[in-house]
Amino acid sequence: MLRIVVVVAVVLMAGAALAERRVALVMGAERYETLRPLDNAVDDAVAMRDVLEGLGFEVFLETDRDLRRMRRALEDFAEDARGADVAIIYFAGHGVETGGHNLLLPVDADGSSAEALSNTALPLEDLRDTALSVADTVLIVLDACREDPFLSPASAGGGRGAQRLDAPDLPQGVTAGLGRMGRSEHVLYAFAAAPGETASDGEGGHSPFTAALVKYLATDGLEIRSVLTLVQQEVYDATRGNQLPYVESGLPRVFFASTVHEALPERERLLLAMADVTPAGRDLVETIAGDYDMPLAPLYAAVIGEKTDGTNLAERLREAAVDYVSVRDELSRLASNDPRVTQLRADAERELARGVFERARDLLSEAAVIDAASRSELKANYVERTLSEAATRFVSGGAARAELRYDLAVTDLEKAVALFAEAGNDIPAGDFDRSLAALQTLGDTYVTVGNIAAAETAYAALENHAATRVGSEPSYRHDLSIARSRLGSTRLALGDLPAALEAFRAAIEALDAAPDDMARNGEWRRSRAIVQDKLGAALMTAGDLDGALAAFGDSLAVKLELAESDPADTVALRDLTVTYDALGDLLRVTGRFDEAETAFRASLEARVQLLNARRDDPERARDLSVSYDNLGNMLRDRGSATEALDAYRSGKAIIETLLARDPTDTQLRRDLVVSDGKIGNALRDMGKADGALAAYRASLEGIRVLADLDPNNRDWQRDLSIALEKVADLLRSGDDLAGALQNYEQSLGIMRRLAGSDPSNSDWQRDLSITLAEIGNIRLALRRVAEASAALSECLAIREKLAARQPSNTLWQRDLVIALVEFAPVASDPRAQLLRARKIVEELVAQGRLPGRDGDMIRQIDLRLAVLGSR
Repeated sequence: MLRIVVVVAVVLMAGAALAERRVALVMGAERYETLRPLDNAVDDAVAMRDVLEGLGFEVFLETDRDLRRMRRALEDFAEDARGADVAIIYFAGHGVETGGHNLLLPVDADGSSAEALSNTALPLEDLRDTALSVADTVLIVLDACREDPFLSPASAGGGRGAQRLDAPDLPQGVTAGLGRMGRSEHVLYAFAAAPGETASDGEGGHSPFTAALVKYLATDGLEIRSVLTLVQQEVYDATRGNQLPYVESGLPRVFFASTVHEALPERERLLLAMADVTPAGRDLVETIAGDYDMPLAPLYAAVIGEKTDGTNLAERLREAAVDYVSVRDELSRLASNDPRVTQLRADAERELARGVFERARDLLSEAAVIDAASRSELKANYVERTLSEAATRFVSGGAARAELRYDLAVTDLEKAVALFAEAGNDIPAGDFDRSLAALQTLGDTYVTVGNIAAAETAYAALENHAATRVGSEPSYRHDLSIARSRLGSTRLALGDLPAALEAFRAAIEALDAAPDDMARNGEWRRSRAIVQDKLGAALMTAGDLDGALAAFGDSLAVKLELAESDPADTVALRDLTVTYDALGDLLRVTGRFDEAETAFRASLEARVQLLNARRDDPERARDLSVSYDNLGNMLRDRGSATEALDAYRSGKAIIETLLARDPTDTQLRRDLVVSDGKIGNALRDMGKADGALAAYRASLEGIRVLADLDPNNRDWQRDLSIALEKVADLLRSGDDLAGALQNYEQSLGIMRRLAGSDPSNSDWQRDLSITLAEIGNIRLALRRVAEASAALSECLAIREKLAARQPSNTLWQRDLVIALVEFAPVASDPRAQLLRARKIVEELVAQGRLPGRDGDMIRQIDLRLAVLGSR
């Protein structure tokens, strides 16, 4: 349905406006005789007249004209506007497409057939030709939708479809709305909605498109294409992504509607930047905004202001969405006896919804200053004002988190926590809850910025604070459990495994001690299951694999029950996949491959179900790719290389699809690097060396680019090390020992830096041992025995420490076997090394823990022992 047509013949350079003649014809039609009437078309035309007159245009206004009067208006305008420098024709009303022609409908248009409609409508080309006859440059703006223009009033949904009053069917040969015009010299086309999409008639007196035009047409110092970008993004944000105007420019020169050059306000800067967000980025923002029922602008502000490499952006945006909703809800609950504070908070809430975070924080800061001044001057309401200021600082910190400005968030949240502490514990329940939230959010923010020690302090304070009210109000046991769970995570990150285990167990005990009605609550049971997952992971790290299995089993039982109780609950289903994956990893490590496959396939099945329910969700798609990778890893460990390759390729295909939408997403680019490496592994297992080398080199090329982008990103540096070694390993198998050694030594430099930066990181210690082993073996092959012995001895020492730390870890026991076998040729007693290795393998076989691909280990060791015996 046509909403608006604007034809502007304009070429203005800055400072030239006073020397130009500006003329406009503005038309609006809403009182249709045989089609559905409109509500706002004439008001929109009047509003456009007013704004154009303010820009120095001589405006001719025509409203509710029949076809004869519309043609006469065009003829008069062609005569009156001849020789003008700037000419605008604006139409608000209905429109359709038929026979490849866009038609504007006067109030007497006949919609009974395509022929009747064509004979009673005004072709859009007539407006364009009239404009080009009076000026050299033309701007055509079409506010149109692509709904069936002959829907019933109930189905029309407030749009501007040209709907017949006497019949609901679309005449044959007529297409609802308007068709694409394409690029034309001297013409700029702008549609109110993308071709094939819908445009709204509006509920506030103007359509979203006209409201944005009126708002931004006179923006100081912006060229018209930038003005239309503001209009596009304003409409897109106002309709929560349902409508995005389309612009096609053939203008030869620039046009400034207003020539005053001033710095753009924050909102306008945001709208211009939104236009540069990738389609994949838009999909992500729209998905998350829909999930949390929030406006788009705050999330776009977070995306645009993001200062990191973009890794885990989806996770960070979900955190930002949670923070925005929390702040919005908190502002709606807050009350103040000072009307100035109340108004400032309300203004801040409005600015936050528009994504104008800096202005919102300024308003909240102003409110906090008022409270601070009042509490220092009026001792009678000291506590009340202290709590009011603390609340304002708390929501200001949340607003900064919603923008991903964690440095600002820390400052505000620290002030909030200090103010709540100053007010004491004997405060109203709502303020006490807010004080708990402030401590938790401060701890979470410290974790985000990497200050784990400060986070531990904040969570310890949260634990103590929550404990003060557990006795009088058992519901605070949930807060107590959250504090202890977070304490466990921070202590684990700080390397204090015993304290972490104690905290996780205490978190579970806090929930278990609650009254039965609370303990049976779905939210509480979910919280307990999540802590069980954390406990299970910590127990795995501690080497207590049986304890980990029990923890994951308890979590899985609860999550299964929650998911089955509400099959539509996608959060419960996704929670379930997390535990399936953790359980699968544990079972894989312990060599229980059939059970591991069952867990991984259950996770994959759930993620397929989640993606099928929302096919355009990039997070769900990526989760599914992870499931394919997990399954591939397990299949490869079991010796099923062909099946593993299929799984890896399925995961890679998903990543490639996502990357096609957003090639700049570094997380996806890293995923692709990992996929290529795993595909190379499977191909090598299958004996396809050439294919494996090609995959490894693709992986290496991709990770070099990422590592160069951020040399301080330790994950990417580790990935680079792994990629270097995979290529090196194949070069060595092709007898290019020098090339292989060069790659391994590059990798060794990376791994020494990583392992040295965190000696408690067992993964990095294991990686270092692998690199040392490869270098030692190549040096031995090159007859550099002393250098080989040093590398292999260092490797063995690392693996002995790891194996002793977790005797139940099959992978680490296997690593130790390999280190013993490889060290034997340079050892003083090689037979003792081989016999020790054989004993470990025998134990793994007896326990059913030896991976299928290593089934030949004992025979290989025996062959080496036989060679020694023959000497």
